[in-house]
Amino acid sequence: MRRSSRTVNVWPGYVDALSALLMVVIFVLLIFTLAQFLLRQVVSDQEFALDLLSNRLAEVSEALGLSEERAEALNAQVTLFSEQLAEVTDERDSLAAARDQDQLRLLALDALVASREEALAQEQALSAEQRDQVALLNLQIAALRTQLQEVAEALAAAERDKAEQAEEITDLGKRLNLALARQVNELERYRSEFFGRVKEALGENPDVRITGDRFVFQSELLFPSGEAALNPAGRAQLEQLAETLLEVAELIPDEVDWVLRIDGHTDPQPLREGHRYASNWELSTARALSVVEFLASRGLAPERMVAAGFGEHRPAVEGDDAAANRRNRRIEIKLTSP
Repeated sequence: MRRSSRTVNVWPGYVDALSALLMVVIFVLLIFTLAQFLLRQVVSDQEFALDLLSNRLAEVSEALGLSEERAEALNAQVTLFSEQLAEVTDERDSLAAARDQDQLRLLALDALVASREEALAQEQALSAEQRDQVALLNLQIAALRTQLQEVAEALAAAERDKAEQAEEITDLGKRLNLALARQVNELERYRSEFFGRVKEALGENPDVRITGDRFVFQSELLFPSGEAALNPAGRAQLEQLAETLLEVAELIPDEVDWVLRIDGHTDPQPLREGHRYASNWELSTARALSVVEFLASRGLAPERMVAAGFGEHRPAVEGDDAAANRRNRRIEIKLTSP
C-alpha cells in the first residue's frame, strides 16, 4: 500500500486565527476606548451639574440667610408693635379710668348743686319765726362769746397767779436750800464735836478706827464669831459710846435734823449649814439692830437711829485672805442728815 507523500500546511490557519484574534483585540480596545470616552463625558457632565448644584445651593443659602435676617427684623418690629400696643392699651385704660373719675366727680358736683339748690330753697322758705329764732341764736352766740372772753381773762389771771406762785415756790426753794445748808453746816460743826468726843471716849483702841466720816468697829470687838448678840467687851465699848452720844445730842438744837446711821458688814465666807441666820446679809442686819437696840436702851432716841445690813457686798478692802476678811467684818457708825 502506498503512503501519500503530500504534507499538510497549517500556517495559513494560524495566520487566520491570529488575524481574527487581533481583530477581536482591536475591537475590544475600540469598545474600551469608546466606553472610556463616553464615561469621561458622563463624568464631565455630572461635574458640571454638581457645580451648578453647588452654585444653586450657595444662592439658596444666601437667600435663606437674608430670609432669617428679615425674619429677625420682622420679629423685632412685632415686639416693638406689641410694646406700643401695650402702651396704647395702658393709656386707653388710664383715660378710661380718668373718664370714670370725671363722671363720678360730675355726679358728685350734680349732687352738690342739687343739695345747694335745695338748701337755698329751704333758706328762701324760712318763715319769719325761724328768722327770729336765728336772731335769738345769734344773740346767744354773742353772749357765749362774752362768757368765753371772761373765761379767757380769768385763765390769764390764773396764769399770772400761777407764775407768781412759781416765783414764790422758787423763792421758798432757795430759802429751804439756804436753811438746809445752814443745818448741814451746823450738823458739820456738831459732827466734829461728835468725832472729837467719841474718839476721846474710846481711846486708842486698834479695833476702832476712823474712816472718812464714820467710826469703824471691828466685829470681833462687839460680837462672837457668827453671832449677833453683843459680848461683854462690846457692851462696854457701846456704853462709852452711848454716854458720849447723849452728851452730843443735848448740844444739837432741835431744828437741826440728824440721825445716827449704823451699818453692818461681813466677810464673804458663807455661814455653816443650819446656822441661825440664812445669809451674811441677815447676820449683818441683825448685828446693826443689836447696836441700835443697845443704844436705845441707854436713852438714845430711836427716831434718831437707822440700821442697815450690807452683808459682804460693800467690802472695805478687796481680797479673801484672813487680814482682808477681818477688816471687812465691821460695824460703821456715822452721824449724818436723814
